[in-house]
Amino acid sequence: MADGRGTMPFAGFEWGIASRYLRARRREGFISVIAGFSFLGIMLGVATLIIVMAVMNGFRTELMDRILGFNGHITAFGIQGPIEDYDRLAQKIAAVPGVTRVVPYVEGQVLVSSRRTSGGALVRGMREADLATMGDIAGDRLRGTLDGFDQGEGVAIGQGMALTHNIGLGDHINILSPKGPVTPFGVTPRIRSFEVVAVFQIGMSDYDNSVVFMPLAAAQEFFAEEGGVTALQIMVDDPDQVRRYIAALQPLAGPGIEFVSWQTTNRVFYDTLIVERNVMFLILTLIILVAALNIISGLIMLVKDKGADIAILRTMGATRGTIMRVFFITGAAIGVVGTLAGLVLGVLVCWNIEAIRQGLSALLGVQIFPSEIYYLSQLPAKMEVHETVLVAVMSLVLAFLATLYPSWRAARLDPVEALRYE
Repeated sequence: MADGRGTMPFAGFEWGIASRYLRARRREGFISVIAGFSFLGIMLGVATLIIVMAVMNGFRTELMDRILGFNGHITAFGIQGPIEDYDRLAQKIAAVPGVTRVVPYVEGQVLVSSRRTSGGALVRGMREADLATMGDIAGDRLRGTLDGFDQGEGVAIGQGMALTHNIGLGDHINILSPKGPVTPFGVTPRIRSFEVVAVFQIGMSDYDNSVVFMPLAAAQEFFAEEGGVTALQIMVDDPDQVRRYIAALQPLAGPGIEFVSWQTTNRVFYDTLIVERNVMFLILTLIILVAALNIISGLIMLVKDKGADIAILRTMGATRGTIMRVFFITGAAIGVVGTLAGLVLGVLVCWNIEAIRQGLSALLGVQIFPSEIYYLSQLPAKMEVHETVLVAVMSLVLAFLATLYPSWRAARLDPVEALRYE
């Protein structure tokens, strides 16, 4: 719709005037400096927000994959005790669309002792085929072998436990369970010696220091659960929709089986990650907000400096809407260009973050994110499209809002007052 003078909004001459104001002359150098800092602030703010959120998403994905890779997305327990007919139940669950793996296991708390020390541990009895599907266990950091695990009497322990007990492949550890045979004097603890046939390294101290994998048949005998298992570990395609899967699995399993999701068992950890992510997002958004405030101050100074020009344009027939759009375009251009530059910079850094990490490590002579501490072969960065778009849109909205007040002040300028002392 045309304005009062018959000129379409955002006409070519409005863009021309705005572009001239962006190319400040020597006497307007300070305004140009403010505009430059505003541009850099928005660019760095957008880029930093994209990079930090991508790295946090990468770490979150790595941590959740390792936690869920060990515990599963859904765990099925027997309410009255061990699950007896577990193979048939596992087949029924595996047939449900979206279920990718079902692993029966026996689990129990034990005391692990060696010549050096003793301490509590968690024993998990699993089949060799199921253990081989766990990439963090049977990956390239595994020492020893899991071949023939089902037929042997050996166990696999974590790297942390091996260091604590000062044992290695071929050595023996003693495992004591409070679940033993019942005698007239009560329950007698059961103790056995097992050979260490493999040492794994998941990369999380809770598992590397206190978990022992044992063949399923040996664990059933050791914990006196012959013919049954403690639980079924269930993996699904979409872990965020576990409630929908549980609703579909419960009728198949019957009333004697209880399903627990990973969101329930890891609620504190999961909620902590969400809070940390949201707080980091808000803190980094302040960088963009400060840059937007610089746009306001720069435009206000530009309006004061261009008071005579505004008055002349008004006397030549320019409407208040025209003046407002000129300064809106001037400020918005800084926000748009800064946002696009920050978007490109952030995406490029995320795509090449591992090369940048290695380059900085070589340049500074220090190891950034060392793998022996973080157990990550490379720095993870996972960009999410909707999150990146949200950052760009938020930056544009803040930049556009920052131009409204200075533009309104320019449009309200009285030509008579502006030209009185010229």
